[in-house]
Amino acid sequence: MTDLDGRALLMIVLTFGAVSLTSCRNEQPDAYGNFEATEVTVAAEVGGRLLALRLDEGDRVSRGAIVGAVDTVPLILERRATAARRAAAAARAREAIATIAALEVQQAIAERELARTERLLKNAAATAQQGDRAEREARVVKEQLTGARVGRAALSQEVAALDAQVALIDDRLARSRLVSPLDGTVLTRYVEPGEFVQQGQPLFKLASLDSLTFRAYVSGAQLTSLRLAQQVKVGVDRADSIATLPGRVTWIASSAEFTPTPIQTRDERADQVYAVKVAVNNPDGVLRIGMPGELLLNDGTAEEVGSK
Repeated sequence: MTDLDGRALLMIVLTFGAVSLTSCRNEQPDAYGNFEATEVTVAAEVGGRLLALRLDEGDRVSRGAIVGAVDTVPLILERRATAARRAAAAARAREAIATIAALEVQQAIAERELARTERLLKNAAATAQQGDRAEREARVVKEQLTGARVGRAALSQEVAALDAQVALIDDRLARSRLVSPLDGTVLTRYVEPGEFVQQGQPLFKLASLDSLTFRAYVSGAQLTSLRLAQQVKVGVDRADSIATLPGRVTWIASSAEFTPTPIQTRDERADQVYAVKVAVNNPDGVLRIGMPGELLLNDGTAEEVGSK
């Protein structure tokens, strides 16, 4: 084979390869962007020593699953002390009720005695001293009854306050269990068992990766081709080709902005664009947060938001 024949064969191979690669993608992208997800950072709701944290980065957790716990011994001891104070206050309240009942009987007797003494005084059958004594006893019993009722009300309020404290401690005990707030994948773990954590300290971060949001930026001219709930395609790199996935437009920005730095070239970043969010299902987990992609508009008809 001559050099001329070799060069000709090489040109044929290169041309065929270019045609093959071009055929992998017969649609030109309309916009570029990245995938993102709603990330949730789970923090400690109570302070204490972290007893367990049964998850690692990459683990899938279910909503409501208990994944760890903070030491509850101090809270349990505090609850016992509060419950004991509540029981003592309740006992004093019961004693106050019994005292009130006895004073009510004494008041009834004192009032009858006062009434009888007043009748005797009118008939000159009793002395003034007897009348004063009967009146004094009736007033004393009345004041004692008033004080006992006030004391019972105060004890009732004390019992109610202690009940609230017990309920608060029970709530803190419940919050000592670390519960996953959603079905998702653990992205980052910040602490290890045995560490002392403060209330509000981040423990781990997770996100639902079953469906990601593709955020792209389109020009003002392309807005006429977009509408909410429109079916579109999102392209992602797959080996030597571009794989397309179906998506649905869920949000279109109402105002323009400059193209974000990571998206385009320096000259193109000076253009005004509109952000668009597209929901893309990710059942196989091939999509990742931050992965770049391409928006491919099509003529798919819009459907009602929430329709399947």
